[in-house]
Amino acid sequence: VSFTTTEGTWMSLDVSPDGRTIVFDMLGDLYTLPIGGGTATRITSGPAYDVQPRFSPDGSRISFTSDRAGGDNIWTADPDGSDPEQVTDESFRLLNNAVWTPDGDYLIARKHFTSTRSLGAGEMWMYHVGGGSAGIQLTERKNDQQDAGEPAVSPDGRYLYFSEDMSGGG
Repeated sequence: VSFTTTEGTWMSLDVSPDGRTIVFDMLGDLYTLPIGGGTATRITSGPAYDVQPRFSPDGSRISFTSDRAGGDNIWTADPDGSDPEQVTDESFRLLNNAVWTPDGDYLIARKHFTSTRSLGAGEMWMYHVGGGSAGIQLTERKNDQQDAGEPAVSPDGRYLYFSEDMSGGG
């Protein structure tokens, strides 16, 4: 399907470290666009739902959430969309909102947990970009109701910031 648009909604975007390129998601595909504007280039396509792109600190890779192997996992690809590599391998708990550590060696993502009557709760987990590990748990959810998400790493890599539901009760 081909389409032309000048606006979107519920999109995630990031700016390359050199400040020249924007990467964004729209309708489950990833696109790049020169910072000065122009025509967007689709870098992922197909039945997979690819969202939440982020440039690595050196700009050599883009991380994103994708369901291309089943459930939502964290993937990386070259800035043109080539060489996609699966970083996480969750089959039940879904992962999203990945952010890079300043050294570019790790991604921190929100792992989503649900119970029989909940909207879910999140924990922060860290994964090596080379994949192959179950990850390292950084935070623990309070219960299955109060959520945590939106991770951000300080520029020196010393702190992890995230939002957390602090309402009373479970």
